[in-house]
Amino acid sequence: MTIQRILVVDDDQLSREFLVEAVTALGYKPLEAKNGAEALERATSGQPDLVLADLRMPGMDGVELIRRIREQVPGVPSVMITAQGTVENAVQAMRAGASDVLLKPCTAEALEVVIERVERTARLVRENEYLRQEVNASASGLIGKSSNMLETLRTAARYARSKGTVLITGESGTGKERLAHYIHESSPRKNGPFIRVNCAALPEQLLLLELFGHERGATPGVTRTREGRVELADGGTLLLDEIGEIPASVQARLLRLVEDEEFERLGGSGSQRVDVRILATTSRDLGAEMRAGRFREELYYRLNVLPVRIAPLRERREDVMALAQHFAQGFAKVAGLETPTFTPEAADALQGWSWPGNVRELENALQRAVVALRHTRIDVADLALVSSAGTTTGGSATNSSTPTDALGPQLANRKLEEIERVSILATLHSTRGNKTEAARRLGVTARTLSNKMKLWRSTGLVA
Repeated sequence: MTIQRILVVDDDQLSREFLVEAVTALGYKPLEAKNGAEALERATSGQPDLVLADLRMPGMDGVELIRRIREQVPGVPSVMITAQGTVENAVQAMRAGASDVLLKPCTAEALEVVIERVERTARLVRENEYLRQEVNASASGLIGKSSNMLETLRTAARYARSKGTVLITGESGTGKERLAHYIHESSPRKNGPFIRVNCAALPEQLLLLELFGHERGATPGVTRTREGRVELADGGTLLLDEIGEIPASVQARLLRLVEDEEFERLGGSGSQRVDVRILATTSRDLGAEMRAGRFREELYYRLNVLPVRIAPLRERREDVMALAQHFAQGFAKVAGLETPTFTPEAADALQGWSWPGNVRELENALQRAVVALRHTRIDVADLALVSSAGTTTGGSATNSSTPTDALGPQLANRKLEEIERVSILATLHSTRGNKTEAARRLGVTARTLSNKMKLWRSTGLVA
């Protein structure tokens, strides 16, 4: 949180004038109120970032004012100012919702310390809110025996020591976000915030607001200033997940952030500096996107300072069983079950599967198997691996040399419309419903994909 406007509330004119002068000298914008009723009105209409309230005032005292501000304008911190520095007064103020207590007569230095403390506490609260949203209940999934994955982890560990921008590439579901977490946790910034922005999930205007925040009145209906995730990541790491999906207008603003560590809130008139380490992930070929004119050349080269690629699971089959056992153990523990083992047939099926959805698909398959398991061994039928033709594994693995050899018998004698439908549905499943990514993989437009889904729903072919 960044404090800019401070509401000073004191019925004593001299005390109020001193606080206003101190607030101004410290670089903040003061707002004034001479009693509780006036302060409450200013707090609800002027949206201050902090309230400094005197305890003893006629009518509505400071305790009641702070309590009502907390109810009507949640999230605005308050500091109680009192000449009676008793434990009782401090407890009373804290119970009302005050963030701190300042004793009269106060100095500008003491005021500065309190404001910085409130700002730091408010920032930690906001960061924790985001971190709780981002906590993944499953284990990291960064497990590997293959030389390919071990080299990727060694590279990531080396990159973690620097502040350079890291571009993590790989197919959907390979674990790019988890590798970003690994880099942050292995870095000198591990005690700082780790803030993620899903660039593919937000429309342009909302993405801008989420990244850079906004000033009051920046867009219709915006009634208060809000910091964006760039500010929340100050002192830590900012992950730009699926950065290849961002539109040109966002690319231009990001370029300034990456180059100069400066940005402007939407509707703002001044620049702000932040200390952030930027990690970016993409399942697209950003070099090809740049050459096609869809991604800014300057931004691409600024992001691609420390590149690292996660190979798809089909290129590191030595990791499949280690991951499968890891996920099985984790899901069994959550469900309060004994860790299951795998039949030889199930192990063969796991090793032979092509894993188009990569580690995410493997994790989902193990979660289904463990949750529905009626015994202590996972068999082929428990895995329910669905091919791109919509069929499920039987008693043997698909160990054929090419995908065409494996799918040929399954596709034979089926109508083209049916093959198209199951292919689209399977691809949507592997992308977790991301129509943009599914359309890209299928070589069609997102509009075409949406139209087909609407048609099938209207005819009852899909739910």
